[in-house]
Amino acid sequence: MIQRHLEPGESLSEILFGLVMTLTFTLGAGILVREDPSAARELLIATIGCNVAWGIIDAAFYVSGNVFERARLARVGQKVRAAPSEEVAAAVLADELSALIDLTVAPGDRPELYQRMARHVRATPASGPWIGRTDFYGAFASFWLVFFSSIPAAVPFLFVANAWIALRISNAILVSMLFIVGWRWARHTTLRPWLTGLTFLVAGIALVAMAIALGG
Repeated sequence: MIQRHLEPGESLSEILFGLVMTLTFTLGAGILVREDPSAARELLIATIGCNVAWGIIDAAFYVSGNVFERARLARVGQKVRAAPSEEVAAAVLADELSALIDLTVAPGDRPELYQRMARHVRATPASGPWIGRTDFYGAFASFWLVFFSSIPAAVPFLFVANAWIALRISNAILVSMLFIVGWRWARHTTLRPWLTGLTFLVAGIALVAMAIALGG
């Protein structure tokens, strides 16, 4: 379901967001756990609860983003249908789609393509930017990825009695996952996996440090 409703970059971004949120909690609470080991359980509950909350918020953003994009395209469709001529309608589509079409279509073929697209849009009835079932599937996938990224932080506390050691193991797992996310990100691009993984690791830790310093 995740692969069907989210692009690889979107999926990895959701995981990265959850990891940074979790690390912000666990690294910032390190001193508290050292002074009071019993606080580890409360920290763990708060971390997972925070990711559940942000997963819900992120899911809502996913739905609103999809509605916005469909509404934006519907507005373009209105302009195409209201155009006084086919040439003007084709120009509206050219302004909207040139960034994509210029990369895939030869210059001599573009005018005819835009005109064909304009004729198709003008002959198609307008539709509203309603929320559909696929939006909810994608929203659930977004929520699940953010929530899932907090689960590795809980595992050490289930098997290690010393709360301070469990916290450090948890941090190591999360930092390692930053590298893995960067590695997987690069596999979908032309970037170097090792370099991208290290960049994500360093950047993630820097973002967490900044969030902690600012009181986040």
